This record gives sequence, structure tokens and C-alpha cells, in this order.
Amino acid sequence: MLKIALAQMEVRAGQPDINLEKMLKFIEDAKREESDMIVFPYMAVLSDIFDSTVINPSLSRDCESCNEDILKASEGITVLFSNFVDNLFFAAKNGKWIDSSDSYELFKIRMKGKRYKIVYTFENAEYIADLKFREKNPDFCVVFSSAPFVQCTTKGRDYHIGEHTKALGCPTIYVNCVGTQNKGKTIYPFDGNSTVYNSKGEIVLRGKSFEESLLLFDLGTVDSMPPIVEPEEPEIAEVYRALHGGLKHFLSQIGMKKMVIGISGGIDSAVDAALYTKVLGAENVLLVNMPSVYNSATTKGLSEQLAKNLGCNYMVVPIQESVDYTVRQLESTPVTYLADGSTHNIELSSFVRENIQARDRSSRVLAALAASFGGGFTCNANKAETTIGYATMYGDCAGVVSALADLWKYQVYDLARYLNDTVYGREVIPQGIIDIVPSAELSTAQNVDEGKGDPLKYPYHDYLFRAFVENEDQVTPEEILQWYADGKLEENIGCEKGLVKKYFANAEEFINDLERWWNQFTGIAVAKRIQAPPIIAVTAHAFGSDYFEAQGCTYYSRAYKALKAKLLEGTK
Repeated sequence: MLKIALAQMEVRAGQPDINLEKMLKFIEDAKREESDMIVFPYMAVLSDIFDSTVINPSLSRDCESCNEDILKASEGITVLFSNFVDNLFFAAKNGKWIDSSDSYELFKIRMKGKRYKIVYTFENAEYIADLKFREKNPDFCVVFSSAPFVQCTTKGRDYHIGEHTKALGCPTIYVNCVGTQNKGKTIYPFDGNSTVYNSKGEIVLRGKSFEESLLLFDLGTVDSMPPIVEPEEPEIAEVYRALHGGLKHFLSQIGMKKMVIGISGGIDSAVDAALYTKVLGAENVLLVNMPSVYNSATTKGLSEQLAKNLGCNYMVVPIQESVDYTVRQLESTPVTYLADGSTHNIELSSFVRENIQARDRSSRVLAALAASFGGGFTCNANKAETTIGYATMYGDCAGVVSALADLWKYQVYDLARYLNDTVYGREVIPQGIIDIVPSAELSTAQNVDEGKGDPLKYPYHDYLFRAFVENEDQVTPEEILQWYADGKLEENIGCEKGLVKKYFANAEEFINDLERWWNQFTGIAVAKRIQAPPIIAVTAHAFGSDYFEAQGCTYYSRAYKALKAKLLEGTK
């Protein structure tokens, strides 16, 4: 029997000293378990996400010296790992390097009196089904991975590796890391889910998601092990685990143990409150309701009930007095034009007054409370709001991290129900918050008791914006308008049938709405996203590092303009 250990470890980006210490501990644990071989995730010494352009000579030397420490630790065990030096792949046994020059993806090693042929690949399994390897009759395959969590990809990866494993005809080992790594604006949770596949491509062993672990198995028994049956669960369950694990690791890395959350009685802040309470503990969370004259008794009552249900620290800080003072001060202070000495006064529009409320809450109240409470404060934005910049710069755009900004509004509601039903097992987010119309409550035009809310029709706009952002071939107004003209829009973007006719009486209304949000998405929203907090990524198209964009790039194609003219002509 060949006993193999898979080291599903947290890899800290750009910190080889921490990673080496952890690797050495895993090696010692594997030896105590009498393992013959231990396999580490891809780039376990430095991390794969760490940009090679910023590796300086001293860091490179440290990576090389880590290899020597791992080599010494290989006495009595075989160690397979990769590092950002030389040929990336390294195999050490009994204090000596094993020559893997047979080919780039195949090497041989003698263990327990038998010569094993091992196929290996980085990140994906496409190479392992190559006929040249099948003809060599490999004993097993290793897939070294450093793959961040992406919603709904685990099943696809299992199918992909499983099919290639069947073609190769031997067991496959998939080893991935956990924890979080980031590119500044984008924080990536790593789910682990290290997996052993038998020769038929069936899963026989799986590591826990988002947790460090040492998986042990005997290679000779893999093909006789029964395939595991994983329980069915809603898609939002893995999203919750990614957000919980991502926040836990990221906040730990930056040394932040407390969080202040502005709660409005709305769904986004309520979900953030429940999520952070689970991550940090109720004693380390401060919930703050900051009503103005536009906030209803309904939402104020829901905020208080949420805080009671969670058992957090709670306070109410009314902002109307300070908002009125700001308006009065700005409108009563004359502006002097120094060229001729003339004066005039600024008049603040209703829109500007709305923004003053948002900035007063974040820049004044939450920022000061976070510093005093000893932590940070959240940005409660979802992906729909982030897409079109439905937030106030330096106001509700602000915060240390944005946990929900890669989730569409419908996913936020799904997460709220999952938190109640499964995570807490009781109603911590009041049903009233789930049922109430989404509203910023910044003016009389957003009175929730009268059913007046945000200008976004989330059942439709969630899917329209998703087409802008997450489609592999970016969807533009040209495609949207053509689908609308052909009667295939709802089918192509995935929203409920009948919504287009429900929300738009004619082509003119539809086009006005489309252009309003496209102009926002490619216009001012870009500037807001650039200055917004880092995002916990749960898709392959999170804003930040995964979504490349530039300011000032609003564009309508010739075909769009021609079709628009044709449709509008038909409405006259």
C-alpha cells in the first residue's frame, strides 16, 4: 500500500516564510500518520495569485531557500510541490531531489520497492488524457491547483477531471488551497475541495470546503472505495460558505476584529449584519440605525428587531439635525467671484440633499464610530447597485470591504432566507425586511409605506445588468435591442417572461431605460467602482481585477442606432 497525504493548506500571498512554516508542519503531521508521500497545492510557497512582476531579488532568494528547507524535511517521506523558481515542479525524497526529466508532465519514482509512474499537471486536467501518457500506463495523476472559488464550478470541474481520468485509466489526485488571496480590489476565497478520483473518474474522497485539512488515503484501495454521494443543497449554500470563509480569512489577515454596520431596515444591510455576526461574533459587531425625516417607523422598527434578534451592539444616531445644518451652512454662505468681487449663493437641489444624507451617514457617523469601536465599517452594496453606480460616492460607496457586491439582488434575498433557515435556524432577519419594497428612503418619492422604492426593477434589471457584466461575450445595447425587437429578450437574459411588457409600455420607454443604465454603467459608475472598497469575489466576473474597464467609454454601435431609429419610428 502507498499511503498518500494531501495538504489542503491556507496559502498566504507573497509570504513564503509563513507558508514554509505551515508546509513543514504538514510534512511532520504526514510523517506521524506514516504517509509515504505528501502533495501540496500549486505554488504553495509563494501563491499563484502573487504577481510575478513584483517579485524582488530578496523574495526570489527566499523562495529558493525555502526549497532547501523542504528538501531537508523530506527525510522519510516523498514531497511533491511547486515553487516560483526554476521549473515550478519539485519532487524530494529522503533529502534528495528526484529527477523529473523523463518529460515535462511525467516522472518516475521508486517507493516501497515499486517504481511508480506519475502524470502531473498544473491547474487543469486537459493534459492528463493525452494518449502519450495513457500508453505509458501511469499509476496515478496529480493535478496541482490554486483555484479560487467560483460559484457553480465544482460540479463542472468534477465532470471535467472525471472524464479525463477515465481516458487516462488511473486514479487522479486534485489538490487545492484554502484561505483568501487578493489583488487589492478583488478578494478571492479559495475553497479547497481537494479530491481523489478513482480510475472511472468517480469521487471517492473530498476535503472539506474552506478548511485546512490533511487528507489521507491508500492508493491501492482507491478503485475499491465506494463513490461518495454528496447531499443536494441550494446554490446559495456554497456562496454563503465562500463569503463566510472569505471574510473570516481576509479580516484576520488585515488584523480587523470588529465591524460597524449601518442598518436601514433594508435587505442588504440586514444580510451583512447577519453574515458579519456569524463571522466575528455578536460582541464584535455594532449595528447603527441613522434615520432622517424620510425614514419610516416601519424600517426603524425592523432595524431594531434585527439587532435584537442578532444580539449585537446597537445604537440609533439621527442625522436630520446635521444634514439640515450642512444644507443651511452651504446655502447661506456667499460665493465670491474674485475677478469682479460679485457674490452669489449656492442652491442645493433635492438630489444633492439626498447625497448629503448618504455621506453624513458614512463619512461622518460610521467612520467615527468604526475608529472608536476599534474596527472598520461595511459597504452594503449589491452587484446591481455596483453595476450602475446606484450609490453615493464617499457615502454608501465607502467602507473597508464589500461582502455582497458580487451578488445580484435576487441572490441577496436567497442568502437572507438561507441565513434564517439553515445558518441560524431561526428568523434573525425579520420577514418584514424580506417583504418590504427596496428603498434608499432619501426623499418622499421613496416612501416604503406607500410602496415607493428604488428606481431599479430588480426582477428585470438584475438580469439585464448580469448580461452586461457576466456574459462571456459582453452583451451591449445592440444585442439587447435586437433581442427586444425579436421578442427574445427575456429568454436570452434569463428573467421571468412577461416582465418587459409589464415595465415598459412601448419601445420608447424600453430604450430610455436601457440607455439610462448603460450610460450609468459605462459612465460615472466606473469612477465609483474604482474608488469603491474591495469585493469578495464569488464569480469569474467580479468588479476589480477580473473586470477590466476604463472611464469615459460609453458607446453605441451603428447597428444599435439604426435599429433604435426603426423602432422609434414605429411608435410615432
